[in-house]
Amino acid sequence: MKTALFEVPATLVTSSTTLFWFRRDLRLQDNAGLYHALRENQDVLPVFIFDTSILDKLDDRDDARVTFIHQSLELLKTQLEELGSSLLVLCGDPVRLYATLKPKAVYTNHDYEPYARERDVQISDILQRKDVAFKTFKDQVIFEKSEVVKDDGSPYTVFTPYSRKWKAALTPFHLKSYPTEKYFKHFLRTKRLPFPALDDLGFTPSPIDFPERVVKRAVVEKYDQQRDFPAVKGTTRLSVHLRFGTVSIRKLAQLGAQKNATWLNELIWRDFYQMILWHFPQVQSQSFKPAYDRIAWRNDPQEFEAWCEGRTGYPIVDAGMRELNATGFMHNRVRMIVASFLTKHLLIDWRWGEAYFAKKLLDYDLAANNGGWQWAAGSGCDAAPYFRVFNPRLQTEKFDKELVYVKKWVPEFESEKYPKPIVDQAFARERVLRVFKNALG
Repeated sequence: MKTALFEVPATLVTSSTTLFWFRRDLRLQDNAGLYHALRENQDVLPVFIFDTSILDKLDDRDDARVTFIHQSLELLKTQLEELGSSLLVLCGDPVRLYATLKPKAVYTNHDYEPYARERDVQISDILQRKDVAFKTFKDQVIFEKSEVVKDDGSPYTVFTPYSRKWKAALTPFHLKSYPTEKYFKHFLRTKRLPFPALDDLGFTPSPIDFPERVVKRAVVEKYDQQRDFPAVKGTTRLSVHLRFGTVSIRKLAQLGAQKNATWLNELIWRDFYQMILWHFPQVQSQSFKPAYDRIAWRNDPQEFEAWCEGRTGYPIVDAGMRELNATGFMHNRVRMIVASFLTKHLLIDWRWGEAYFAKKLLDYDLAANNGGWQWAAGSGCDAAPYFRVFNPRLQTEKFDKELVYVKKWVPEFESEKYPKPIVDQAFARERVLRVFKNALG
């Protein structure tokens, strides 16, 4: 990486400059932290930091998420320059970076992941010692932390009562947009600032096509009827935009409340898993139900590789994995099928599958990914019971009866080139029930 990416122009960030730090909120409209920064200050300079603590852990130099962020920042920068401002893009360790700066204040939005929480505490302490305010706001969820809890103040660990309480607590205020446009005049007037190329960051462009930043109302209206069929374009494909905040959760929740309760429920699941991660950060590496860490996983590396590459001999499983590898996307129904197959049919630790999804998914989000994998394995909060073992053949008959999805991704599945099933369905079910029962008593 080029040294220049660490440098901040000496005259740009002064004691009269307020920084707004973009993170999981790459948009100007309806942005909570940005609204407060602009309303309360003059000379607000937007900044984005490519965090090397995160980038250095990525194996693929053409990681599609880095390309997505880079493209989103290009759009942000163009929009800001049309307003007479610009975007300061840096690369490095945010803690070390803020140690070198003394702005008037730093504004940003909350991040609930354990690494981000620790990083923000360090930055807050550094800035506080300089008498610089560090202000953070709720933006990526409707309800956060302990805003929706049981009557005794403890967190919910079952989704249905949580969702009831969530809906009961919802008011028009929670869905109201933040009118950032009213205060755009408060952006710092500056010349166009340098913008790093991907190769400056040590990456190359990804060939993956990204879903449009378009809210398809017709899809939302029919979501409850079409969402389970992977061959149908029945989902909005907005998850990557939600993940990086290129669309507003408030806008989408408002649409869900108006048009489709099932779609709104999916957004409530996002809040639920963020709340779980906040209250139970140990789920990042441990089973939510500790007894599940006693399971004697087989963890066969060759079988895991076959699963990763879509060579299990189970067509819908293989279709899902090939779709993921090629596009960074997998249909939600298929995610459940492939996760159940890995943990139940192959008896491979859910953490292996979670890590592979974390590497490949465009919309990778620690809270949702962890929650989904622990749900499939039975180890999570409100999870599928351990004796629920998805039958890939029956799932195919129910949700891809004409084999449109399977044929798209596994064109050879009826030929001699297609591998035999990696494990027998009946044997796998009997084995997993025995192993789980022995571990769980």
